[in-house]
Amino acid sequence: MQRFTELKVWQRAHALVLEVYRISASFPQEERFGVTSQLRRAITSVPTNIAEGSRRQGQQEYSRFLNVAQSSAAETEYLLILCRDLGYLSPAAFDRLTADLDEVARMLHGLRSKVDRA
Repeated sequence: MQRFTELKVWQRAHALVLEVYRISASFPQEERFGVTSQLRRAITSVPTNIAEGSRRQGQQEYSRFLNVAQSSAAETEYLLILCRDLGYLSPAAFDRLTADLDEVARMLHGLRSKVDRA
């Protein structure tokens, strides 16, 4: 069984978590328990669910956790839009983060399709 840390999708998602943490550190202090916390929880859920699902018994369970990771990616996308619209993210940072998130979402879709066929 392949370790989750060897999965390209987990590696990309983890790198994105680190980038979101770095960028969100500059968000307004009053958002510390608001959108900053929610964005960090949402993006962290993506690689967390990949990791947890990879250790579950059976492909159906793994697929379910990958679905949760996909849902968390969608939540993250909305929160990035909100942060951009509130002026917390520059257009360039937003474009970079959403492009990376789109790549992770595509990779998740591919992995989930592969797991579902197994």
